[in-house]
Amino acid sequence: MTQTPLENANAAASDIERPTKQAMIRGALGRCPSCGEGRLFKGYLKVADQCPNCGEALHHQRADDGPAYLTILLVSHLGAPLLLASYIAWRPSAITMILAFGLAAIVLSLLLLPRIKGGMIGLQWARRMHGFGRNAEPANA
Repeated sequence: MTQTPLENANAAASDIERPTKQAMIRGALGRCPSCGEGRLFKGYLKVADQCPNCGEALHHQRADDGPAYLTILLVSHLGAPLLLASYIAWRPSAITMILAFGLAAIVLSLLLLPRIKGGMIGLQWARRMHGFGRNAEPANA
């Protein structure tokens, strides 16, 4: 079976390598992984259906719980050694440590979560996962 010139051009365009690092950085900065100009999010974590600048469809993303798990992992791995070091160095009261580290964990989580989600969406776009490539998943899957 032969392909038409238009089908050949579409297949060749969809086989072009997408830079993973660049797409993840753009996503982490809250920008479209394709053009780097349009906003990735409509709200704090709500992903836009498409890029307002280049029109790239973004509704395919399936970040799901991955960003939350990575955020918890990073915050806890950063907080635990600091908690131990501050306790050994200054011996603050329990309530001081609870308030300080509780507030720090909340703030750090709120700062990291959209960046990690954007990076994951950039990775999915670059690797043509979940409908970002030419072989889109069926709507019923």
